[in-house]
Amino acid sequence: MVMPASTANWHWKNKNVTSWAKEWFQRELTAIVIEGTEGNIAISSVRIEEGDVELGQRKSKLITIYDIQMKLDWQGTTSDGTDVTGKLSIPEVSHEITLDKLSDYVYNWTLDTTSSPAVNALFAFVKTRLPPALEAKFAEFPVALIDTHGRDLTVSGEPSRTGTPAPSIDAVAATAASASTTAPKPAPSTFMAASDDLFGLFTDERRIPLWTRAPAQSAAQADTEYSLFGGGVKGKYVSLTPGKEIVQTWALQSPTWPSEHFAVLTTTFEQSSDSTKVRFTLDGVPKGMEDEITRNLEGYYIHGLKSIGLGTVL
Repeated sequence: MVMPASTANWHWKNKNVTSWAKEWFQRELTAIVIEGTEGNIAISSVRIEEGDVELGQRKSKLITIYDIQMKLDWQGTTSDGTDVTGKLSIPEVSHEITLDKLSDYVYNWTLDTTSSPAVNALFAFVKTRLPPALEAKFAEFPVALIDTHGRDLTVSGEPSRTGTPAPSIDAVAATAASASTTAPKPAPSTFMAASDDLFGLFTDERRIPLWTRAPAQSAAQADTEYSLFGGGVKGKYVSLTPGKEIVQTWALQSPTWPSEHFAVLTTTFEQSSDSTKVRFTLDGVPKGMEDEITRNLEGYYIHGLKSIGLGTVL
């Protein structure tokens, strides 16, 4: 049976496009050439050594998910004909900076050529003129990402680029109404944070939006209701042990999730000297959905925490 587009596009889908992104930045940034009275400059190479780029789709909206570290080599010629080279490191190029404007880009400059008045003038020219050119390209990137790969995730219709869509946990299940259930257990994840701090990030409604990028409701008390991802996930807290464990009922607000069906999510925290290991167990997932739910937990819970700089290791 083929699902209608309105239903098929509701589900959570992800596509890793890091390799494509590396090629895109190499092609687009090395095309930048700037000329002025101080001389001319260009980018000779681009390297992305850390980070990932993904495109997600949820409720017919395409979501750009990326956080990369970029290193560039630049070159130029001064007004007196001296060849100049240098390097530029940009610690973070991300959705949060480019689209959400949560912080500014950071540029770390290196000059490889021996200093002289003409060389210094060109170096100052590079630091003034190159960032605006780079940021114009960074602004083009999410549009190019959606235009190139959006059709791979969207069954039909035009992708939405408005606002910052909030990711929600979801999965397609042909057997969603089946009485058979399973308990997916994603691989434990280690975060560079104290267990009490992580517990707060999972339960404090003022802090949850830091990693979900969506409104949340949470009183963090047993037998009270909670809502995550703008209402995409709802349930009740069963028990909470600060810094140790959270047990909560868990249901998707989705056309394919069985009506009135709740799974039980148990999140445990194991703190060591400098980090905390987090384990998720979701009991009561309809049989056949295990792999996708595991990918979703890893993609949005774990990646969400990674996006705020907690140094996640999957």
